[in-house]
Amino acid sequence: MAEAMRYPRLEALLGRRTPFGADHDRLLILAIGLLLGIGIVMMGSASLAIGEEEANQATYFLVRQLLFLLPAGLALTAALLMPLDRLRQWAPVILLGSIFLLVLVLLPGVGREINGATRWLPVGIINLQVSEVARVGFIVYLAAHLVRQGEKGALSVGALVAPAVVITMAGVLLLAQPDFGALVVLAVTLGSMLFVAGVSLGVFLLLAIVVVALGSVLVVSAPYRLERLTAFRDPWADPFDTGFQLSQSLIAVGRGEWLGVGLGNSVQKLFYLPEAHTDFLFAVLAEEFGLLGMLVVIGLYAFLVVRICAIGSASFQAERPFGGLLAYGVAVSLGFQAFVNMGVNLGLLPTKGLTLPLMSYGGSSLVMTAAALGLVLRVDYERRVSQRAASTLSRRRSR
Repeated sequence: MAEAMRYPRLEALLGRRTPFGADHDRLLILAIGLLLGIGIVMMGSASLAIGEEEANQATYFLVRQLLFLLPAGLALTAALLMPLDRLRQWAPVILLGSIFLLVLVLLPGVGREINGATRWLPVGIINLQVSEVARVGFIVYLAAHLVRQGEKGALSVGALVAPAVVITMAGVLLLAQPDFGALVVLAVTLGSMLFVAGVSLGVFLLLAIVVVALGSVLVVSAPYRLERLTAFRDPWADPFDTGFQLSQSLIAVGRGEWLGVGLGNSVQKLFYLPEAHTDFLFAVLAEEFGLLGMLVVIGLYAFLVVRICAIGSASFQAERPFGGLLAYGVAVSLGFQAFVNMGVNLGLLPTKGLTLPLMSYGGSSLVMTAAALGLVLRVDYERRVSQRAASTLSRRRSR
């Protein structure tokens, strides 16, 4: 730690203090709690019909999501207790573990296939979506790599070779599942971290052009992706086939009007809207709580992202770049995924298989989102403690 090296007693102070106290952004924690609470309520409402059909128990998915709160809390706590200097040292190991999981899920007889995609590893009674784990792992790795290269001087093109190889490898493995949505979120997240780290504008624009070109090729080369793009342009042209998901989502949003039809009174969730408790949870919220409910949720996500970015900015100002890059990576990852999910539900973007962080049903997403937010809280905690300790030591010396 830079501050600990300048003030030898600071490292001991960080070791003695507990991260469970007042050294946290309470408004950030409140926003996380509100999104999680709203998500539990809406997920329970949206999953009643499908729970009754698939498990003969209306509250089946709600109970499972509530059970996931325990491992999510443990993941957040573990991340909060992890010193950032140790996390940075373990970044290569975390990277290898992430790649290993992406390879493991593709092995015959190991990964579980759902709806034509092999993205999950059976772990006991749950299915672990490996892309959720890998995303956090890649954020940690890239933050550590960029800081290490930055300490050697300005970031050069040569410094980007290693992350380019890693991202390419991850892209190939994600497309093999296939999970194009996770690849898009990962590419945008890691690209934003490169920009924040100070990569020259020319190099960044070149990388952006290459990524957009490759993405366009991938969309055109896969019939089902091209079909989604065509359906997005005019879902009413074939509302009972290619445009079914989007048209049903738009009907749900339209029925909500200003204040909604009331909690539990959604009609679209009754087998009309596919994946109502996961991908299209926001549409059910729009139907039951209207424009007002949508604005509240959008505002909470916007506040969450802005607050995390503020933590990242404060970390950079305190000369703690690793924590700053971690925070920005998490902010972009969560914010972009939420933006894409809500955009799909509102008909602003083509259909993608991305859930709404903290709100949609899914144990892997909830646990890894909690872990990522725990890292952000750790970044904020260490910055607050180090600045307070440095200020105290400075006052003592001035006496």
